[in-house]
Amino acid sequence: MAEKRIIPCLDIRDGRVVKGKKFQNVQDVASPIDLAKQYEMDQADVLFLLDITGNDRATFLNVIKEIADTTTLPLYVGGGIRTIEDIGAVLQAGAKKVSITSAAIQQPSILKEATDIFGGEQIILSIDAKHVASNKWHAYTKGGKYDSGLDVIEWAKQGEALGVGEVLLNSIDADGVKEGYDLTLNKAVCDAIDIPVIASGGAGEQTHFRDVLSKGKASAALAASVFHYGEIKITDLKEYLTNCDIVVKEM
Repeated sequence: MAEKRIIPCLDIRDGRVVKGKKFQNVQDVASPIDLAKQYEMDQADVLFLLDITGNDRATFLNVIKEIADTTTLPLYVGGGIRTIEDIGAVLQAGAKKVSITSAAIQQPSILKEATDIFGGEQIILSIDAKHVASNKWHAYTKGGKYDSGLDVIEWAKQGEALGVGEVLLNSIDADGVKEGYDLTLNKAVCDAIDIPVIASGGAGEQTHFRDVLSKGKASAALAASVFHYGEIKITDLKEYLTNCDIVVKEM
């Protein structure tokens, strides 16, 4: 059985880690380098770095390089990825995988081109999903501001067909609310595709991770504020999940 991954996410703006709720009311949290070092000590499996503005790429690339140089954590990186050149720059800076959100919707050919050039194992299709009707979600773009009209399930299937190695599934409705991951959404996507799904949005307590990794069928659970503010410690979470018979990477 594949090990489930626990992934802290650093939302980065102007070289600092920030956090909001439902993609709004973003506030400063900490230094990304300091948090990355802490998460390495806490036995995180992966660190996700998200450029939430996409404007100051030089600063963001320097953050990636510094974290890659000072920790051994695998880095998944997203935000502001619009071209093949952007993907190459992020991988060169030290990322292991690159996630693409809005650009993939605006230009689906970028997924096929990226997987052909870099390999599918290095490309993640990131989907910002919002509930629009019973058991129906649409993929949103521009930081959750615009409805693309794309059905999330069909878009995930298309991403898999285009060769991506993984899907990052962000629930806009649950983001930062801390009332649990959207289990229905995650299970629906996981049942529809064969590649791994990273669940994102809604973590507030340990049981939420247990539920999305079991009932929700996700391969990994991503969270931010509960880790940043010390509400949940990753070492404690892994011990809890192990006691729930969920296989995680040994500490």
